[in-house]
Amino acid sequence: MRIFILLAVVVSTAAAIVSCSTRSAFSRTEYITLEATGYCKCGQCCGWKRNLLLQPVYAYGPNKGEKKKIGETASGTKAKPKHTIAADTDVFPFGTRIKIPGYGWGVVEDRGGAIKGKRIDLFFKTHKQALEWGRQTVTVEVVRQ
Repeated sequence: MRIFILLAVVVSTAAAIVSCSTRSAFSRTEYITLEATGYCKCGQCCGWKRNLLLQPVYAYGPNKGEKKKIGETASGTKAKPKHTIAADTDVFPFGTRIKIPGYGWGVVEDRGGAIKGKRIDLFFKTHKQALEWGRQTVTVEVVRQ
């Protein structure tokens, strides 16, 4: 009988460990109400234009006129729809996972000049989709590492 009890304890402990393995022991979840807007990789959303050689360059800011890699995030990843989030990295550092109602889970991989404080910008495949999202106040689930 002791063997069965010991086996039950081992199995239940293993199940608990496996179910918690998707989150770090040091992560914490919180719920925050914030403003969420949409963006895409177009020049209007990301501040780039084409120069006389038809190369994409920054349209304004400290890098004005320098070459710009379209679709590359500030963290160096490729922006992906329904995944990439731009945020103020002082509030939500790169790698922060956020669940947004109507969008799903995303990861902070980008930042934007107009994204300050408790605001996020959600990446969409097309400008039309970004405009359809618009500007919404949402309560999000934030998982910090």
